[in-house]
Parts: sequence; structure tokens; C-alpha cells
Amino acid sequence: MKHETHQNQIISAKLFNSQRYIHSLIVYFLFFGSGLVIGISLTFYLKDVPITLKKKLFTIQPSPPLIVPPKSRPPPSPPLNQEQDVMMNNNIKRKIPGVGRIGLTDYIKPPAAMHDMMDEELIWRASMVPKAKIFPFNRTPKVAFMFLARGSLPLAPLWERFFKGHEGRYSIYIHSQPSFKGDAPEEGPIFHARRVPSKRVDWGEFSMVDAERRLLANALLDMSNERFVLLSEACIPLYNFTTIYTYIMNSTKTFVESYDEWGPVGRGRYNSQMTPWVTIEQWRKGSQWFELDREIALDMITDQKYFNLFKDFCRPACYSDEHYLPTFVTMRYWWKNGNRTLTWVDWTKGGPHPTKFARTEVTRELLHQMRTGIQCMYNGEPTSMCYLFARKFLPSALDRLLKFAPKVMMFG
Repeated sequence: MKHETHQNQIISAKLFNSQRYIHSLIVYFLFFGSGLVIGISLTFYLKDVPITLKKKLFTIQPSPPLIVPPKSRPPPSPPLNQEQDVMMNNNIKRKIPGVGRIGLTDYIKPPAAMHDMMDEELIWRASMVPKAKIFPFNRTPKVAFMFLARGSLPLAPLWERFFKGHEGRYSIYIHSQPSFKGDAPEEGPIFHARRVPSKRVDWGEFSMVDAERRLLANALLDMSNERFVLLSEACIPLYNFTTIYTYIMNSTKTFVESYDEWGPVGRGRYNSQMTPWVTIEQWRKGSQWFELDREIALDMITDQKYFNLFKDFCRPACYSDEHYLPTFVTMRYWWKNGNRTLTWVDWTKGGPHPTKFARTEVTRELLHQMRTGIQCMYNGEPTSMCYLFARKFLPSALDRLLKFAPKVMMFG
């Protein structure tokens, strides 16, 4: 019984599969026939369609280009004319309207002596040194005459005769006490607006060195200044401008007096707390009145090591203005220093201050002695022209100096 039932199930399955196969075959034939009829009909239809229409129907048309609106941009600058182009290529000396280029005009222009910089800002600005040795502009080397004064310059009329006709070859800087109100009728136009921002200076104190560095830093702002002379309001020139300018500019040495003195006003002022940075064998003394070149001047205003050492350990009766620079230059630039000052001073009467010369003491013989009284070396050759300046002259000596200047110093 079971066997018959199984056979009936097999037969039924075969019949169902056969019917399903026949149904699928009929469906395939219907789809094939329909496609064949549509293809034949379309062929006959296209025979009567123009060729241009066929191209439109069966050619893939390219998409239209994407149009992007242009970005807003500034209008192009107008072309330079010939004159402007020449000036641009030759490091123009003035600004061309509409071009916006300054060049070196503002950078090389000598700055005003008075400004609002603090000492730290001044020294930072003055210490900027160009690496290129060739200047891309016409430049006349100048001597910076730096006056360390209490107030006005009572001998200014003599200096005016000295400077007259030599504009462009010198610069003037004056450091006066802050209490000075600027009332100086004896000073002519060349001294106007030549005072630098100043601070109080006390004789024998470290503030003297501060004032010297302040003068140097201001003078270094003018990159045409090549040599730097420190003077006082009691100094006079012993020669005319051309002679002094040539002497200084042609010198292979700088002029800082420096010597080793064993007595109480020499080594006796040394403080052993400076060891090992400055030993007693390196300790030097010399005149405050110096002449420096640009290299040493830059090094002096940026020095912190020896500057702070002297500030801490050289106090009265140690006078830093007589020891700091002589020691500093001898330790760092011994090979380029002449070890003498250019300023004549009379110490023969002794005491802490040099001789002062009043009106009646000014004679041709005195001036001649200052000019040729000793022998020294200049660029490796002996010479009797050792001092270019002298001090200390009182205001009452002015009229006599003006009288002798044209004949003795060859002014004019």
C-alpha cells in the first residue's frame, strides 16, 4: 500500500514539472516573437526617415560646458611709463605716486636726534648691522662729533667756523643734563635739534659710561657715520675740518688711551671680584675722550658682560669712565687701537681735574704747543701731529680763540 502511494507521488511530480516546462517555453516564444515583429517594423519605418534626423536620433550629444562666473579681482595696475621704469631700476630716491614703493629712501635718511625710544630700544635699533659690504647708494663717510655737556656749548661759535662749508661730512650729537631747558643763544643753526634724549650724569659715577653709550647708539643710527669722537663743551679743535677729517678717516687705528698703572689710581682701583673675567693684569686706565670706528662702537653699545661687571664692581673711588673702555678695547681690540687719545689735556698741576684755560691764558704759543708738543706714531710713521682737540677752555676764552683760529688753526 505504501509502495503504491509513493509511486503515485512520483508520477504527480513528473506531470507537474512537465506542465511547468511547457508553460515557460510558451512565454519565451511570445517574448521572442514580439521583439522580432517590433524590429522588422522599425526597419521599414527608418527607410523613409531623412539622414539628418537619423543622426539626431542615434548620436550622443555632448553636454553644454559649465559656465563658472569669474572671481572678483582687482583691476590690473597701469603699466609704468619709461621714466618710472628707469627710476624703479635705479633704486629710486623718491616714492612714485600710485606705485607704492619706497625703496631705501626712508631707511638711509639720517634720523632725527630727538626721539621717544628708551635706552633698551635705542641700543636694539642701533645694533642692526647690514651684512652686505657694498652700499647700493651714494654714500659719503662721516665723522660723528659727540658732545657730552652739562648744558649749552659756550664755545659753539668757534665750532661753527670749524664746520662751515663741510656739510655732509659730519654729524653732531649733544647729550645735556635733563635739567637743561634748551636756552642756548650762543649755539647757531647747526646745533639746533641735535640734542639726544638724555639722562642725569654725575661726575665719577657709572652714569658717565651710560651717557657715552647713549651718544654712540644715537650716532650709529646714521649708517654714514664711520668714526666717532667724544668731546665736551670745554673742547676746541686744534686744526681745520679738512685736516682733522682726513687724519681720522685715513687712520688704520682707533684712538683710546690705555695703559697699565701700578699706583693707587691705577691697579689700586681694581676690584678682585672681577676675577676671572677681568684680571688685575688686564686692568687698564686711560682718558675718557676717545675716537672709535664703527665696529668697536657697535660692540661697546651691545656689550653686557663687561658693562655689568664694571657697573657692579667699579664704583668711586673707581671711576668707570677712566677704566671701562680702556680695559674693554685692550682685551678685545688691542691690535687695532693706537693706545693714545686725540684730546690734549694738561695734568701738570695735579689734582682730580685738569688745568682750565681762561681768556688771558690763551696765546699763540699755547695753541702751537698743543699742536706739535710731542712725537707719536700715525699709520706706522712718526709724527708731531698727535692731538686734534684740546681742553679745558672756559667760556671767557672764546674771543681769543676766534681771534687766533684763522691764523693758527687755519680756519677758512
